[in-house]
Amino acid sequence: MTDAMLARRARLMGPNVPTFYETPVHIVRGEGVWLWDASGKRYLDCYNNVAHVGHCHPRVVRAIAAQAATLNTHTRYLHDNVLDYIERLTATLGHGLSQAIMVCTGSEANDIALRMAQAVTGHMGIIATDNTYHGNTAAVSQLSTRRPPIGGYAPHVRFVPSPSTLAPLGGSAAAKPLAFAAHIKAAIDDLAAHGIGFSGMMLCPVFANEGLPQVSPGFLDPAIAVIRQAGGLVISDEVQPGLGRCGTHTWGHDWLGFAPDIISMGKPMANGHPVAAVVTRPDVMAAFRNAFGYFNTFGGNPVSAAACLAVLDVIADEDLIPRAQTTHLHMMERLQALRHPLLSNVRGVGQFYGVEFTLADGSPATAFVADLIERLVAQGFLLNKIGKGANTLKIRPPMPFGVEHADMLITALQSTLTDMPVPA
Repeated sequence: MTDAMLARRARLMGPNVPTFYETPVHIVRGEGVWLWDASGKRYLDCYNNVAHVGHCHPRVVRAIAAQAATLNTHTRYLHDNVLDYIERLTATLGHGLSQAIMVCTGSEANDIALRMAQAVTGHMGIIATDNTYHGNTAAVSQLSTRRPPIGGYAPHVRFVPSPSTLAPLGGSAAAKPLAFAAHIKAAIDDLAAHGIGFSGMMLCPVFANEGLPQVSPGFLDPAIAVIRQAGGLVISDEVQPGLGRCGTHTWGHDWLGFAPDIISMGKPMANGHPVAAVVTRPDVMAAFRNAFGYFNTFGGNPVSAAACLAVLDVIADEDLIPRAQTTHLHMMERLQALRHPLLSNVRGVGQFYGVEFTLADGSPATAFVADLIERLVAQGFLLNKIGKGANTLKIRPPMPFGVEHADMLITALQSTLTDMPVPA
């Protein structure tokens, strides 16, 4: 059955369409933190941040169905839903971030964010880390280092070394903040030397794709100072850390302790309904609106906005942010008790965890982690990997993932690690 479906996908979708896992999972149903495949096998979803408040949450489903049965149109007509949502969304934000453009994907949001920085500064130069992902439009794919673009990276793009836990910039955890800022300063100077100029830096506040390295509030302070001194804007990509995933804060930038000029957000906003947004201050929005003509047919439509409103209701009414922190504390205690010769570091921020494995010589245990993931999937646990060496087990479940689910996962993880051979 799987082989037939893969052949059909290739025939209809073309080659190299990615799937998770060596034996792709054919999912047919979801509820809460659980997924079921076509054979009826149940999986604990320990990875999916799209279904932020849980798969097929009934309140979100009802909101979508009710609005779809009433009206769906675009923002060139007046309707309340999108305005109600932006008001409620920006009420969770500080730093003067009070206006939004609604779009359909995080890639679109980040594309607009880059243009906002260009409009404010009059420059093109943009900086990102050297192991990140911010989307797949032509503009933001220039910042995503998974696969270099045809013709190479554009001359206005600069990369700086990613923060790392096991090999910290500057040689120590204490030196990391200033070392990171120094690399940013060098990139800004290089853009100036080439006559390009600097518009800003885009980053994820938890450096998720970089491997969720151990950083703490204040880490970015020297970097922010360098960016501000050069007249650049700070763009915070909140697609992964936003809407409470950090446990103690609604937004990743507040957890890390910095004030962005622009934030982008995406897939968790409407629990999988295709919604995203870019939020900024009125002065930045005015610069963008005056420099670019922009309209998005589906962005901010009444059905999408209804789904977004329902997600905010569920987060508040089900106490998902404090519950995430409760799970986090238990999960970290269990993760830190894991034992394996290759296990080199455990870290986490709210409902987001990384378990890093390295070989005896200190190199990434990439193949080991890939095998570990496949063994866990076979037992009914969905996870993935992150980091430059793809050697960090990535655990990023839906927000309702609780202590009982954490216990199921960690028990299976320790049992699996015990059974796995240690590479020579």
